[in-house]
Amino acid sequence: MPDIINLHYVFCNIYTIFVFEISHAMKKIAMFLMIHCVIMILCLPIRAQNNASKPEGKQKINTGQAIDQTTSFSVNGEQKVIPLPAPQTDGGMPLMKALKNRQTNREFGEGKISQQVLSNLLWAACGINRPEAKKRTAPSAMNYQEVDVYVITAEGVCIYDAEKHALIEISKDDIRSSTGTQPFVATAPLDLVLVADYSKMARSDEKNREILGMADAAYISENIYLFCASGGLNTGVRASIDKEACAKALQLKENQHIMLGHSVGYPKEK
Repeated sequence: MPDIINLHYVFCNIYTIFVFEISHAMKKIAMFLMIHCVIMILCLPIRAQNNASKPEGKQKINTGQAIDQTTSFSVNGEQKVIPLPAPQTDGGMPLMKALKNRQTNREFGEGKISQQVLSNLLWAACGINRPEAKKRTAPSAMNYQEVDVYVITAEGVCIYDAEKHALIEISKDDIRSSTGTQPFVATAPLDLVLVADYSKMARSDEKNREILGMADAAYISENIYLFCASGGLNTGVRASIDKEACAKALQLKENQHIMLGHSVGYPKEK
């Protein structure tokens, strides 16, 4: 009988300790939840303010399909992005025939270059032909990809974004006359200016930046020539440029340097 009483006493003590520990743990959990709730309530105004101040995300462009050429949108409310139709990379003239037909011709008709032809031309000049590596149709020393193509028409100035295959609008001014010293540049349907950004060439010194920038621009120039020969367009490369005036019109930064110009258009009707 005493053993039973002792056993009962032990169980009662265990039960009391168990209830006490559980109660104590619950109090801790309740206290933690209460503190957490207070912190969340205090942080609500800060979170709301931060969410309100966040800029809207950039809209992505699908370059794999043709896009309506009239579509455009702003990036963070600053620059207008004009998507180009997907480049037509099949067809065209055989390479050997294009090389045979390649020539400089600086007489242009009044025919306007369509968005599709412009898309094809820019892709041929220095578009991305290996998307997985972001490599271009034109070679680039040390893969700097420092040469940008500025697109100048009567409607304004844009820069070609090869990754998005789109035009980034710089201005709506007609600055064609500022892209060269010859008279025909002011009336050519399309003027292209090839600009090297030396800030992308950190591994080269100043002298080599100029040499490599001009070489990379020349590769792009030859691509423009071959596309025009294949597509029945007239074109001519130009180095006769008032670079200071042109840089100002293009709103270039100090580390951007003009390499070459190209005028493009359809032949004059005979």
